[in-house]
Amino acid sequence: MTTSALDTLNATFKRLHHFNHLACIAGWDQAAMMPAKGNEARAAAMAELQVLMHQTLTDPSLPALFDAAEQSNLSDAERASLTEMRRDWALVNRLPADLVEAQSLAGARCEHAWRSQRKANDWNGFAPNLREVVKLARWEARLLAEPTGATPYEALMDKFEPGMREASIAALFGDVKTWLPGLIAQVMERQQAQTVASAEGPFPVERQRALGVAIMELLGFDFEAGRLDISTHPFCGGVPQDVRITTRYNEATFAPSLMGIIHETGHARYEQRLPRDTLHLPMGRARSMGVHESQSLSFEMQLARSPAFLRLIAPLVKQHLGEQAAFEADNLAQLFTRVKRGFIRVDADELTYPAHVILRFEIERALINGEIEVDDIPALWTEKMRDYLGVDVAGNYENGCMQDIHWPSGMFGYFPSYTLGAMYAAQYFATIRAQHPDLDARIASGDLSPVMNWLDANIWSQASRWGTDELVRRATGEPLNARHFRKHLEARYLP
Repeated sequence: MTTSALDTLNATFKRLHHFNHLACIAGWDQAAMMPAKGNEARAAAMAELQVLMHQTLTDPSLPALFDAAEQSNLSDAERASLTEMRRDWALVNRLPADLVEAQSLAGARCEHAWRSQRKANDWNGFAPNLREVVKLARWEARLLAEPTGATPYEALMDKFEPGMREASIAALFGDVKTWLPGLIAQVMERQQAQTVASAEGPFPVERQRALGVAIMELLGFDFEAGRLDISTHPFCGGVPQDVRITTRYNEATFAPSLMGIIHETGHARYEQRLPRDTLHLPMGRARSMGVHESQSLSFEMQLARSPAFLRLIAPLVKQHLGEQAAFEADNLAQLFTRVKRGFIRVDADELTYPAHVILRFEIERALINGEIEVDDIPALWTEKMRDYLGVDVAGNYENGCMQDIHWPSGMFGYFPSYTLGAMYAAQYFATIRAQHPDLDARIASGDLSPVMNWLDANIWSQASRWGTDELVRRATGEPLNARHFRKHLEARYLP
């Protein structure tokens, strides 16, 4: 009975893995390829699939199987796997099927309408759809929070950052707010005295794509197990055996699409290197979204914006985009570390980016906890953009509170993962540099193995074998230490 119980659970989660495979590919197609008139049918099909997955995990036979498996003689790895399976089961069993279906439909409809409403700066058209998404998210949050005593927002955040507490995030971000504005001002004042050559466009999309593909290959992306496409909002989707990444292009500038591609390639490499023997189980998935973002930010911020890496790719940039002074290695290093206060999170520089995340965290926490309503968002966004970044976004919904895909699709609690990821990435690279004092010279020469081998051994291959704190401690010798993040920013921007 005990062995068969674990085997039966493994088979159940393998079935869920296959369902999720289909859902991921359908979701990618919805964002990247699907014609507009297909949305209602696709939303209905995906909602039905979500209900089927929900029914699989709410099968009344599962509790007895969990109990039987836990009483058997399991290895440490099997016990860890069982813990992850039970976590998935517990989360799903707190939610009724009608809520799951309603959320899938509301998110698909809101996101689809958002694509055109954002371009039209149509907050009044967008807000009713968002109200429905928020209503359902609050319902979910209450159901998830009740058995644990968590706050509603904390319960949603736990889906992306297992075990992370709302108070811990607030404390981390509160500390960042004490020193980040002064550092931004100091760096911007220093950079005013620098002479930087601007890249002169236009940059045709096909050339930008070719450059992106060349750098994806340099970073080890497996094109036999993935592809690059275009979408409204850059993302990494699909499944580990078939990773789909997207970017968006602007022929007036090449930097956002290039860094977007590198960012998503970091996500993709993590997925492509997850251990295949447990891929069908929760233990075989990425540990958390903060850890996932630490991979994209290890690639984009720690590696790709370093002078050493920009020296390495300068010839590729010239090869694909043409010879000009802006593409000299030293100038590229200045271009990609230029600090500027702006509207758009995904286009923000490394230094101002945390302010964008903190703003969103504060608004969505208050929204889910019932302290504000959807109609309060624009004024709060305007106020916080002014206070944190000195930018006036009043009335500019397209480049303000409508710019991200997360809220339209119901992903509340995700935003802290971005700055957590930046903190983890800084800590990883502090460890890698301690082990490889010649790291920059090796990167500049084209040897990326110290970075890739370390990430593979310490993060990618470990999947969800360990909790996040234990994963980071095993990798770096200590739990999350935000001092590494501040030290990295000061070293790069105030050398």
